[in-house]
Amino acid sequence: MPSSTPSAARGTPGTPDAAGTADAGGAAFDPGRPYRLSRSVALRPEPFGALAYHFGNRRLSFLKAPELVELVRELERYPSAGDALAGVPGTRRGAFLRALASLAAAGMIVPR
Repeated sequence: MPSSTPSAARGTPGTPDAAGTADAGGAAFDPGRPYRLSRSVALRPEPFGALAYHFGNRRLSFLKAPELVELVRELERYPSAGDALAGVPGTRRGAFLRALASLAAAGMIVPR
C-alpha cells in the first residue's frame, strides 16, 4: 500500500525537506510568497499521487498524496503558498508545507 505521507523526492540525497530551505534560484522558500508549478515541470498522475519531472535539471520528485498534487496544480491561483495551504487539514499542513519547500528547493515550483 502506497504511503499517504506527502513528500517530494524523500530519500534523495541533497533534497531539502523543510521550510526555509533555498529554492533553485537561491532564495529561501517563503509561504507568504506566491508560487506556481515551473513551466519546465511535467506531472504524471500515478495511483499514489504523481511523478514530477523537471526537464531543465532532470530531477524527479514523488508527490505521495493526490491532495498534494491538486495543491501544486492549483498553487498559482492563490495569493501565497500559505493561502493555498489554508484548505489543508491542520494535521497535514506541516507535511504539505515541508513538501512545498522541498519542491521549491528542487525548482519544481517557482515564485511568481
